[in-house]
Amino acid sequence: MTEQQIFVLDPTGSDHHAEDRALRARGAATRVDVLGVTAWSVSDPRLLRRLLTSPEVSKDGRAHWPDYAETVATWPLALWIAVDNMFTAYGGEHRRLRRMVAPAFGSRRVGAMRPAVESLVAALLDDLATRPAGQVVDLREELAYPLPIAVVGQLMGVPEEQRKGFRALVDNVFSTTLTAEEATANTAALYEAMGRLIVSKRAAPGEDMTSLLIAARDEEGDGGGFTDDELLGTLILMISAGYETTVNVIDQAVTALLTDPVHLGHLRAGRAGWDDLVEETLRHEPSVKHLPLRFALADIPLPDGRVIARGEAILASYGTANRHPDWHGPSADRFDLTRRSKEHMAFGHGVHFCLGAPLARLELVTVLRELFTRFPDLELAVPAAELTPLPSLISNGHRTLPVRLRPAAAPAAAGGPVAADASRVRPVPEPDAQDDHRQ
Repeated sequence: MTEQQIFVLDPTGSDHHAEDRALRARGAATRVDVLGVTAWSVSDPRLLRRLLTSPEVSKDGRAHWPDYAETVATWPLALWIAVDNMFTAYGGEHRRLRRMVAPAFGSRRVGAMRPAVESLVAALLDDLATRPAGQVVDLREELAYPLPIAVVGQLMGVPEEQRKGFRALVDNVFSTTLTAEEATANTAALYEAMGRLIVSKRAAPGEDMTSLLIAARDEEGDGGGFTDDELLGTLILMISAGYETTVNVIDQAVTALLTDPVHLGHLRAGRAGWDDLVEETLRHEPSVKHLPLRFALADIPLPDGRVIARGEAILASYGTANRHPDWHGPSADRFDLTRRSKEHMAFGHGVHFCLGAPLARLELVTVLRELFTRFPDLELAVPAAELTPLPSLISNGHRTLPVRLRPAAAPAAAGGPVAADASRVRPVPEPDAQDDHRQ
């Protein structure tokens, strides 16, 4: 087979849907340039699932990537492979680290957080309800960001005054337009901030997860708990993954519902539920498009006869795989709340499947359901085509999400003013028969 030219991924993420189609057209996997690093982008869902569960694929670059030392010195995304936590661990080390974090996201603990999530959502919506009718509100800034920041802040015990600083640092982790120098400075600031959090929690421990992880480190000591680097790296993982990805799903779900009234019609008529909205958004617009990096421990043959050679890097291209027609048929690119299968890999697959998925789903269902109940006339303030994507090949959201919560002039009902009624909805057209693309 003729060797393909390396496909350069756009660091600004300006048109990732076109990029996804181009990647799928190049086969199950293709070599790509990720800010100067060459990796195999895997877009075929069957191949990707196989690699994500294969013992011949590792996330430990230190041990299994010959280019590791040279790359971490100059690559803007070095933190993604150099951070020391379960995200970059392999085999027994991964199991050890995951075992200590898993209790934070058990069903009982997540269930116990439901009242707190509902209370946070209600408070945020109460604040939005004070805005004048017709006023444009950036829903990403006013709702999508503060909810998961508050949830992860409570879970991890991050003091209120530190949360804004963490947000700016985490946003930069997901940016792919920083220079290597800017990324290095951001990483140093991020580690410094985590160090301050550890110091404050050692001085005044609580029932939060940070205090529990510190206790595991201090009480178990060598061989049982975290090393100092693993503790820092684990806090970085839990705080960054705990909010950035949820922000994007809120953003994308709201955008989908406001772009075409048919989707809201399905929800309001009971043809789909809020869980369907969350899962279809995760499939159609996953919060992470490409996730760096994994590494081949042996030569891996591809369906077309090419080979991912031992030691080469692998990029899990979740956004590309989730819309693959071999998985979801010819309508894979269509957002469809009524499709029977909404399977996706937005939370990963295999041993590295996201531990925070149940908490994220709780937040997402709660905030989306309550938002559209409180503001049934919610509408985009600009055409959807004018929403600007985040400058990232990793993070999948918009820079802003301008909306109007209510029309500028709500008509008065006969006999008196219109009462605030959460059941009031605008007429929504029924979908035509030919538009029903159930799988």
